[in-house]
Amino acid sequence: MFQARARAEVLKEVVNVVSTLVDEAKFTMNSDGLTLRAVDPAHIAMVDLTLGKDAFDEFKADESEIGIDIDKLSQFLKLSRGDNIVDMKHDEDKRRLKIVVGDITRHMSLIDTTGMSDPKVPNLDLPASVTVRSEDLMQGIKASETISDHIALVASPEAFEMSCEGDMDQVHWKKAKKDLPALKAQGSVRSLFPLEYFSNMLKSVSSGSEVTMHLGSDYPVRMEFKIADGKGEVRYLLAPRIESND
Repeated sequence: MFQARARAEVLKEVVNVVSTLVDEAKFTMNSDGLTLRAVDPAHIAMVDLTLGKDAFDEFKADESEIGIDIDKLSQFLKLSRGDNIVDMKHDEDKRRLKIVVGDITRHMSLIDTTGMSDPKVPNLDLPASVTVRSEDLMQGIKASETISDHIALVASPEAFEMSCEGDMDQVHWKKAKKDLPALKAQGSVRSLFPLEYFSNMLKSVSSGSEVTMHLGSDYPVRMEFKIADGKGEVRYLLAPRIESND
């Protein structure tokens, strides 16, 4: 059993986070809320999302799971306006999700979850962490997009830096520790990541939010941020590109 009511903006946040990596997703529900873990088809990135029941105006659920076509849900939510409330109810007999927005009702077929994986979140002990405002990160990304397909993240005890190097041009974005919400690093660490993935992940972060990144040298980056007014949490993991020493 699953029945819930929520602001459309909350559900749009969830869709934006998930659609960055996958077109279909398995949501797991219980009385505390819902969770989702998914890996992109190329197995380069992972999303781990938790949305507590307090993020909903109403929420009732037994231990269950449903498979949702994220693109279908996204298209339907575009019909919502302002602070519209969305009602959802799982029709278990017909394997459909009934969604109501204003005067519009949609009965959306669900996806069989039998073949969907249950990825495990790797336990990474990463030596550096930095918290950056989302708008600052996007400034660095926009400066890098015409330079290269990859971006380097560098953290040291004094600063956090993003750099991009092409065949002819380079760009560097740097923030001193005093200008960051938080920075912890015993020494300097550096990893290189695919820029498109990194950029798309950050585009799902609401303006004005803060993103905490955990880093190591040639290790995945773990990005964490809040959604639904702090009542939900997202973790992205992105694999690095190992640089040659030649």
